[in-house]
Amino acid sequence: MEKGIGVRFLGTGAADWNGRDERGELRRLTSILVDRHILIDFTPTAEDMLPEGSRPDIIFYTHSHRDHYNPEAALKAGVKRVYLSQTWYDIAKVDFDRAAKALNMEPPLITPVYIGQQLQIEDLTVTPLPANHATGYMTEQTLIYLLEKQNTRLLYATDTGGIPALAARISGIDAHQKGSPITALIMEATMGVDYEADFRLFTHSSVALVERTVRVLKETKRYLPPVGQPVYITHLARTLHGTQADLDAHLPEPLRAAYDGLEVLF
Repeated sequence: MEKGIGVRFLGTGAADWNGRDERGELRRLTSILVDRHILIDFTPTAEDMLPEGSRPDIIFYTHSHRDHYNPEAALKAGVKRVYLSQTWYDIAKVDFDRAAKALNMEPPLITPVYIGQQLQIEDLTVTPLPANHATGYMTEQTLIYLLEKQNTRLLYATDTGGIPALAARISGIDAHQKGSPITALIMEATMGVDYEADFRLFTHSSVALVERTVRVLKETKRYLPPVGQPVYITHLARTLHGTQADLDAHLPEPLRAAYDGLEVLF
């Protein structure tokens, strides 16, 4: 098995992206491929970013928003097993059955997951954590994920306005309780540095919020990355950020803007 956790960013854009913009920039909707066969979220915009010959068989969903969730795209990609919050399992079951029938395919196995439940996928442990985000379903609990393998503990946090207290506690980064530090962080930054007053602050994070989060986690020794490893930001809104070149030039350390196709071994 590969040491560490391999991540390919299939898309790094928020919901306001729809193809290449007037600046020539392109971000597909946010999703990642983990260890070559596990998806976290997936839409048709990212189909061309799957490595040649890749047939991911597992998908974990963060939530039901259409810029993250598309049953048809998942089935076409080769997904056989689906994991998502039990709070919208019944809705997803209907959606996937309908999509499978339309594509003349077998529906996947859909497994409802619960906050704090540890799921073992070969040598990778995946733990669903609560996100601070809302959807059109009033009872849906949106998710972020802790991914663990060997000595790597990667927190993947999108979409969420900060890291909720319960997520911090379960993942071991609550400064009030003894826990295991994370060693890697991918966090959404829908809003850029000049958009602290944006209305999305109730359900999304900004560059400044990610920077503060990282500073607190470092000061409390709850984030202990390898030397030189960046914190990657993703889910970047088209209207609230500059170009990739602007981000590369001006983001505060240790933040780095992920881009579509970026591959990182944590």
